[in-house]
Amino acid sequence: MALVRIPNTNLMRDTNNMALLPIDNTQKNDYQAKLRMVKVQKEEINKVKSEIEDIKNDVGEIKTLLQQLIGKI
Repeated sequence: MALVRIPNTNLMRDTNNMALLPIDNTQKNDYQAKLRMVKVQKEEINKVKSEIEDIKNDVGEIKTLLQQLIGKI
């Protein structure tokens, strides 16, 4: 995140999303904590999606093996 101070104000601009942020450290820290939390949540969602896709593939493989086994009987 790149922050640029806006002249003659008490604000900074986040150049990634163009948000205006107060220079007050408490508010800035809260904002940054929220950004980190959103990033962690997105990573967790992507991990769960990947695990679900792996499970789908495994179930498909098991189904194929069962069909082959039944075909031999």
